[in-house]
Amino acid sequence: MEMSQYLEIFIEESKENLQACNEQLLALEKHPNDLSIVNEIFRAAHTLKGMAATMGYDDLANLTHKMENVLDGIRNGVLAVTPGVLDVVFQAVDDLEAMVFSIADGGDGKRDVSDVVRLLQKIESGETPVTAAKQEVAATATALEARLTYEAYEQTVIEEAIEQGFKCYEISVSLREDCLLKAARVYMVFELLEKDGEVIKSDPPVDQLEEERFDRDFTVSILTMETPESIVGKVEKVSEIERVSISPIESGSFRSAEENIVKPVIEKIQQDLSGEPDPHSKEESAENVKKAAPSSKTIRVNIDRLDILMNLFEELVIDRGRLEEISKQFDNPELNETVERMTRISGDLQSIILNMRMVPVETVFNRFPRMVRQLAKDLDKQIELDIEGAETELDRTVIDEIGDPLVHLIRNAIDHGIETPEVRTKHGKEPFGTVKLKAYHSGNHVFIELEDDGAGINKERVLQKAIDKGIVSSDQALTLSDRQIYELILSSGFSTAEKLSDISGRGVGLDVVRSTIESLGGSITIDSTGGEGSRFSIQLPLTLSIIAVMLVDVKSEKYAIPLSSIIETAIIKKEDVLHAHNQKVIDFRGKVVPLLFLEEVFEVPSEEDEADQYSIVLVRKGEKTAALVVDSFIGQQEVVLKSLGHYLNDIFAISGATILGDGQVALIIDCNALIN
Repeated sequence: MEMSQYLEIFIEESKENLQACNEQLLALEKHPNDLSIVNEIFRAAHTLKGMAATMGYDDLANLTHKMENVLDGIRNGVLAVTPGVLDVVFQAVDDLEAMVFSIADGGDGKRDVSDVVRLLQKIESGETPVTAAKQEVAATATALEARLTYEAYEQTVIEEAIEQGFKCYEISVSLREDCLLKAARVYMVFELLEKDGEVIKSDPPVDQLEEERFDRDFTVSILTMETPESIVGKVEKVSEIERVSISPIESGSFRSAEENIVKPVIEKIQQDLSGEPDPHSKEESAENVKKAAPSSKTIRVNIDRLDILMNLFEELVIDRGRLEEISKQFDNPELNETVERMTRISGDLQSIILNMRMVPVETVFNRFPRMVRQLAKDLDKQIELDIEGAETELDRTVIDEIGDPLVHLIRNAIDHGIETPEVRTKHGKEPFGTVKLKAYHSGNHVFIELEDDGAGINKERVLQKAIDKGIVSSDQALTLSDRQIYELILSSGFSTAEKLSDISGRGVGLDVVRSTIESLGGSITIDSTGGEGSRFSIQLPLTLSIIAVMLVDVKSEKYAIPLSSIIETAIIKKEDVLHAHNQKVIDFRGKVVPLLFLEEVFEVPSEEDEADQYSIVLVRKGEKTAALVVDSFIGQQEVVLKSLGHYLNDIFAISGATILGDGQVALIIDCNALIN
């Protein structure tokens, strides 16, 4: 059987299954007792294994099989979900992704995965990757008698819970001598324990712990389904914890009580931990899903075909403009009516084709939760990623380019913005930092905002670094607004990192962000508040192929200025022109705006002009504005953006060209480059 015809489908579906594995593993980390999540991961892995075996990629199939064995052990209750186990499964998914990308690039999909296979086999046989933690827990989890004094009601609850299959542990925690915020550490420990079970009692009591009326040690008893290793591992991750020991409380230590006193408590614990509704609600839910499930009406289309379709439509737009010009010349009612109808139909067709090329930003955002998890682990920080508006759509061309800039911004926010849990707690913040990634439509643009609740940008430090590196002079620094100071971090070679690391310090990341976004016809702005956080806002055009422009005359040549850059048009008198710093400027609505004469910028041949006024187009880039001097305004039009090719890609302030209805070529002005 010829497999090459199915290769593309295999690659796409493999990527989807691996993405599903990543998403569900992150969910499993938050809800380790939810078997429905394990089943989802198992299903995706099983599908991937079957496809890989069918296509003849045995290494890929074998690794997936080993991972599948571990998942099967978890869902059958043989293995527990621990941080160590999840790390190994994440590592296996990374290797599987590398193999799939190798196949996509024309490789054979082979990779040395012996290390991760060995770890998976150890887990499958009942060993844990974190042997040191296991030995420590085994050494401490030997006591059988309770150290706390329990009321009769508490004793009965524990007795009944153990009969229902729960485990009862007493966890003794010692804080470090230099711990400053003891109550905060106690709160973090209680929060972790309450996620995994039900806290029964503490010594000292909770009110004394909250008021820090204790020395360094406290003990908590908990009912849970978690393993001792998992509990100790999580508590030890809390900062300023010196020692954690755990002792099981066995059945038979307490006298019994009436069953009806404790039954509701046990049922509540079971429901909280399993997260399963009662059978009646499950049947109702299944019925609702059955009713709501729509039939799938989608097909996979090769993106190259969409590109060809778009190129053909662009030619149609050019011919449409030509027909409109011809109909104006002949002024024939029937011709005008036909052209108007064709314009409406082609407009509808344009909307459909552009929508076909639209891809949800979710395809880019999906890779970030996993990246944030790893970075937080590497930097010993606690970070939550909050994603909003992942369904917002952008042109595929923009989607392909926007991934790397967002990676740089997120790494910057985590490394420079979010503080360590100790520093955050000291400043009265939650130990968990939040990075919010948000996308939304506004007009013909898509906005992507990245916001963190970290330390914010230190203006004085940024300004001093910029002066030291010669990016701005001391005199210029005095005139800069707050936002202009923040935007200095986007300069080439700029970095405030004290030392070079794998994550930051080279001063190239944010420079790449700005240049990439501007090459897409977008812009980036930065806002920050000291001690509260920063927000990076990216504005992008919906599509790059067909854009709305203002056509203008500059002597005998025509130019197109993108409407997204234009503030307004105006006509000014020559006597209103002022001079400042050897440059012509105007006072426009109380703001000094420099004049740029396009005939001089583009060296257009011209004769002496005796006119007593100028036609200007006010354009912006962020907070900067400029007035472009033209001869006359032609009007607004939708045009097809064509590249100038490799030989003409270095022309200053020109982003491309378009063919007008009368056959003339109009150059499209890059306002960002002009204002720079």
